[in-house]
Amino acid sequence: MGCGSSGSGSGAPASTTGGVPAAMTALANRPASLQQEFVALVRKVSPSVVQIRTAQALGSGVVFDGRGDVVTNAHVVAGASRVVVTLASGESHRATVVGRDLGSDLAVVRLVAGRPPAATFADSSLLQVGDIALALGNPLGLRSSVTQGIVSAVGRRVSEDNGVTLSTIQTSAEINPGNSGGALVDLSGRVIGIPTLAAVDPEMGGSQAPGIGFAIDSNTVRRVATALAGAP
Repeated sequence: MGCGSSGSGSGAPASTTGGVPAAMTALANRPASLQQEFVALVRKVSPSVVQIRTAQALGSGVVFDGRGDVVTNAHVVAGASRVVVTLASGESHRATVVGRDLGSDLAVVRLVAGRPPAATFADSSLLQVGDIALALGNPLGLRSSVTQGIVSAVGRRVSEDNGVTLSTIQTSAEINPGNSGGALVDLSGRVIGIPTLAAVDPEMGGSQAPGIGFAIDSNTVRRVATALAGAP
């Protein structure tokens, strides 16, 4: 007959765990596994994300190298020569502004004391729309806060209030005041961008549009921050 038996045929039986197909077990365990990935990467990245305070502004920064150089947004340290940097541990240290690049809205500040671990930066040219992204920073002064979303677009050109136009990563991870200069990271804990601004909705009186934030891509950040920090 043309029908095969359900007994010993040419195909191997599906792997089971306690009578449940292994694929179904793996799928059921995936949410818990992903949660642990999030927890682990936040623990890994948080020590490299700092709070930056000046007399006029409050923002975030990412430790760039082993010399105590921290990259942030130029608008966070506008008009300041000295700033206070608070680490994830709660320790505060003085720092000096060593360089700004207004065209990319990036700046580097250097810690006078304290050497938190440097972050790892990814190759942002490999990003794809749909990649999971987490934003770490200090929104509204709430230190070491985390939001989660995806990469919504790459190469998105947006204009700041000062007329500077940036090529950015668009993300659905919430970006709020104080997140500027922080870290947008992938699931490996590598920095893929520096959150810079959130979209505003003109039909809502210029209020922030939820789920639309923008970050400067990590390749631009590495290039500009290396030039601003100078030779070791």
